[in-house]
Amino acid sequence: MTDTNRSTSPDPLAGQHLVVLGMARQGKALARWLPTIGARVTLSDSRPPDVLAGDVAAFAGQPVEIVLGGHPLTLLDDCDVLAISGGVPLSLPIVQEALRRGIRVTNDAQLFLERCPAPVLGITGSAGKTTTTALVGEMARAAGQRTYVGGNIGEVLLDVLPQITPDDVIVMELSSFQLELMTASPTVAAVLNVTPNHLDRHGTMDAYSAAKANIYRYQRLQDVAVFGRDDPNARQMSQEAPGRMAYFSAREPVLSGAYLEDGQIVVTVGDSAPGLAYEVVCPRDTIRLRGAHNVLNTLAACAVAGAGYIPAAAMRAAIETFTGVEHRLETVAEIGGVRWVNDSIATAPERVIAALHSYAEPVVLLAGGRDKKLPWGDLAALAAERCRAVIAFGEFGPQVAGLMRQAAQSGGRLETVEQAAGLDEAVAQAQRIAQPGDVVLLSPGGTSYDAYVDFAARGQHFRALVRALAGSENE
Repeated sequence: MTDTNRSTSPDPLAGQHLVVLGMARQGKALARWLPTIGARVTLSDSRPPDVLAGDVAAFAGQPVEIVLGGHPLTLLDDCDVLAISGGVPLSLPIVQEALRRGIRVTNDAQLFLERCPAPVLGITGSAGKTTTTALVGEMARAAGQRTYVGGNIGEVLLDVLPQITPDDVIVMELSSFQLELMTASPTVAAVLNVTPNHLDRHGTMDAYSAAKANIYRYQRLQDVAVFGRDDPNARQMSQEAPGRMAYFSAREPVLSGAYLEDGQIVVTVGDSAPGLAYEVVCPRDTIRLRGAHNVLNTLAACAVAGAGYIPAAAMRAAIETFTGVEHRLETVAEIGGVRWVNDSIATAPERVIAALHSYAEPVVLLAGGRDKKLPWGDLAALAAERCRAVIAFGEFGPQVAGLMRQAAQSGGRLETVEQAAGLDEAVAQAQRIAQPGDVVLLSPGGTSYDAYVDFAARGQHFRALVRALAGSENE
């Protein structure tokens, strides 16, 4: 069926030459999509050809020039627009040179938002955005709407842009890496929380917060921005929103949004005057996810869904069946009375703290990876209190082990701190240490980039290692 609402005029990028940096998920999607609108494409990656042979083969026969092994500045000589993947830092020499020359620098999220005919519910935050995004997507589907979930997770939405109509709903997770470049904002824009994260990329909290603020900075007066009222930084940012505002809170009622009252999740209804119309979604105990942080994530999802005119009945239906996302407090197996949990998505100390608060059982914590220049003091203190053992692994492992040993001197449950070169060795050590009733928790606190392409690959490796243990246990 032809979408009669879709413009038939040429895309503004038709005939232009775009250089795409980064041959990861977002960069490859850009390189696939751009020729469909008549743009010329050069795809560049700093990695050598032997590493990317499979990716290069996927572009065989397509009108895409590929440059590997570096980003020579000569790429800019015939470049109209530089499009970068989320993992490409703006400090890269070719990006800085493009800015100096006045060449437009953009990314897949910006190009999608500029062209999307459907309302977009955008979600960002230092923690909880993946769970919240996935749950909002389920709420929209429960309302009977055709829904696309993507952005920083799931689909790269440019891949499905030709299929999207004005009647669809788009739920989009947006990272600070994507947002720092953006000059377009979603119809509904949520800032869940803003706490120290990605300081290895942004340098300062001010720069990090400024990137997050772009999710609502360019909204229209009729758009809605949703803020976590219990988070001081998000609450402060709400004073800057140009359009309408909503909130979510586990501590106090809000005039517009979602909150807890007497153990019930409550939402405001429709466009009624603030404070006049409310509806109970469901009891708090309906939430199937562990931890107080997931209560906040559920409240955030309800506030976003409400701003997107999704009815409370659909919210309730989704909450009743939602069991979480991959790599977030995901139980992989129970072996000999020990529960093995994959929380690979926890790439900041704050997320490990939330994970530890989710378990009353003794924990054998697997932590490490690559450092993001974030403070670990509060996590080390909590680990000393709640963990029976910590196994530090990866590039940042020696520093993690040192912090944990120092924290353990103040007393608490922590008896053992060990180091492992990699995840396979850490799992083997955890098997030796863990006792019936324990939880072995992979919740690294650091990124995966010392050994894996992303947190999902790390989580998949952990699953495989644990399932191998389960298989040997059953032989």
